[in-house]
Amino acid sequence: MSEKIPVLKASHLGISFGGLKAVDDFNMEIGESELIGLIGPNGAGKTTVFNLLTGVYQPTEGAFYLCGEKMNGKKPHQVVAAGVARTFQNIRLFKKLTVLENVKISMNRTMKYSMVDAIFRSGRYWAEEKETDEKALELLRIVHLEDKAGYVAENLPYGQQRRLEIARALATGMKLLLLDEPAAGMNPTETAELLEIINDIRNRFHVSVLLIEHDMSLVMKICERIQVIDYGVTIASGTPGEIANHPRVIEAYLGKDEE
Repeated sequence: MSEKIPVLKASHLGISFGGLKAVDDFNMEIGESELIGLIGPNGAGKTTVFNLLTGVYQPTEGAFYLCGEKMNGKKPHQVVAAGVARTFQNIRLFKKLTVLENVKISMNRTMKYSMVDAIFRSGRYWAEEKETDEKALELLRIVHLEDKAGYVAENLPYGQQRRLEIARALATGMKLLLLDEPAAGMNPTETAELLEIINDIRNRFHVSVLLIEHDMSLVMKICERIQVIDYGVTIASGTPGEIANHPRVIEAYLGKDEE
């Protein structure tokens, strides 16, 4: 029986800015439907890792693979097309568009009607638009926003805007979902709801998830494995229980008050 190819494999990945190594010798494997946490102090290089994995930055060392396909050199839109989607630490929605329109934008690659169909509002145009609306509404249902479909995105409360970002990422049909501090700014009730949504997404779509998060209660509850980086270097990797009791992690991160 052949060995299963991981959804994500990062091998000795690194990047330097002006001689300063922001990420050094980063290695990680994520299997199908796995939910992995990436934690560390502020400035540890976590978001830089996300930028490497999404083509925003090109690595100066190493390589990374999505389902066996080497991704080095691909631009962000090519990485999305291959099957990687992300949310951002700072929310990046199309604020003047509706909630439904924000999700539909991510489906543009799958729409087949022509410019002529759109101009003359052909039967093909209306059929595809109806199908896309239904798919977008189903994704909004998953993140508990179906009743907000007609709202302008900027008018949503902060926590709902974060959930909308997740729905928009899902609309790309990804294999790997990168969540950058999805619980930031949420109250305990919203965080508990987010935990349920993330678990539902993984179970429903069999998608792999890599999560950056400072809310350690969320990380410890939801992640199967956790990798800890500090100053761009991995200092520990293991189960939540192993990480919670790891001396270097306690010294570098868990034992310190957040700034």
